[in-house]
Amino acid sequence: MTSPTAPAPATPVASTDAAPLLARRYDALDVFRGLTIAGMILVNTPGSWAHVYAPLRHAAWHGATPTDLIFPFFLFIVGVAMWFSFSKFEHRPSPAVLKKIARRVVLIFAVGLLILNAHPYVRDYGTLRIMGVLQRIALAYGLASLLCLYLRPKALIATAAGLLLGYWALLWAGGGPDPYALETNLARKIDLFIFGADHLYKGFGVPFDPEGLLATIPAAVTVVLGYLAGRTLRSTAPLEKALLHLFLAGTALLLAGVAWNPLFPINKPLWTSSYVLYTGGIAMIGLAWAVWLIDVKGWRRWAEPFRWMGLNPLFLYVLSGLWVLALLRWVRLPAGDGTTMNGYAWLYEKVFVPLAGPLNGSLLFALAHVAVFMLLGWLLYRRRLFIKL
Repeated sequence: MTSPTAPAPATPVASTDAAPLLARRYDALDVFRGLTIAGMILVNTPGSWAHVYAPLRHAAWHGATPTDLIFPFFLFIVGVAMWFSFSKFEHRPSPAVLKKIARRVVLIFAVGLLILNAHPYVRDYGTLRIMGVLQRIALAYGLASLLCLYLRPKALIATAAGLLLGYWALLWAGGGPDPYALETNLARKIDLFIFGADHLYKGFGVPFDPEGLLATIPAAVTVVLGYLAGRTLRSTAPLEKALLHLFLAGTALLLAGVAWNPLFPINKPLWTSSYVLYTGGIAMIGLAWAVWLIDVKGWRRWAEPFRWMGLNPLFLYVLSGLWVLALLRWVRLPAGDGTTMNGYAWLYEKVFVPLAGPLNGSLLFALAHVAVFMLLGWLLYRRRLFIKL
């Protein structure tokens, strides 16, 4: 679905501004979303997985690196945007808004399953992975949308807390002697039962899906945190007071996540409750700073390239994935020894390694891909094309 007109840039908001809050649009939201997509492309597209700087890798299991912040940041900003989107429906369920939610859930899930997972190179559908990043986005968005529409703010906060505590209890009770281990956790057991081992992600050495079903529950709470942040941003005046509230709430969430970590470890693959609080707190603080810098102070020139990406986020993410698949599967180029290599390896070894060496060449390869899709975001912006999933 495309939109023919671009959102109008926001103007800096003075502290004495008395204009109705609902009339404001914040460029920082698009910038924040674009930064997450740029981050996704950066960490997903190194020249070689054997040569990656540590901050650009996920934590092996427990813990969090900067890379582990990117996906929850995207879900958080989905929640912020939900507050803006649901304003036209007065934040109440109706056939129109429920139809919109259902259509979007199905579309995003289908794109993840049928385009990124079941791409044209898949021949054995008996081993097709069912879940994935887009599938997690779709289901978390759908569940969070229903919670936000059917529950008033106090009940929503209480329910979100209950879901995090309940998820902790489920994993603790259902995971055996080591409930948060890779092989014994309840989330893996449920996915094995529902999907079977052949349909799960294999990147951890055993069948385990980091975007599995059970962990969608705390992931939806990440979206809810964004929704509550959007509510604060839009309903608290003056704006500086709203940003202070976001900063303080984010700090409290961050500290709560760190405090919970010894009992329920911060863990992205399990999307643990401590991870929700930790990453949600950082996202809330980051959003407050972004709005202050871009929309209050008007320092937006540096952020424009990320804003372009943030106006077509999922389209650019999907296209980047298809591009990598095409380089790996379709493109064959001479290796120089009478054999051929795929286009991905050729670009890295023949172009970027000679420029910067194995490690920095791998990083430069990833940065070049971010730049290419940033340029594509600019072209779409110039043509007023906004492809929404």
